[in-house]
Amino acid sequence: MEIEEVFGKVLREIRLEKKFSQEELAHICGLDRTYISLMERGKRKPTINTIFALASGLNVLPSSLVLATESIFDLES
Repeated sequence: MEIEEVFGKVLREIRLEKKFSQEELAHICGLDRTYISLMERGKRKPTINTIFALASGLNVLPSSLVLATESIFDLES
């Protein structure tokens, strides 16, 4: 699995845990819903600014998104 796919999996899990739709998260973060969808499917790589916006919208630390991605990626590599 590619790193962007792992990030997408982490993003989707946290979004669902927080009970946000893609549309709601996009609105909160100032992003487009299709961009959220593309990231969750591993089709787009988020910038550092996007990671910070997502973290803010999800009320988590940006580092938690990266660390969760790193942990899963290391396990699957």
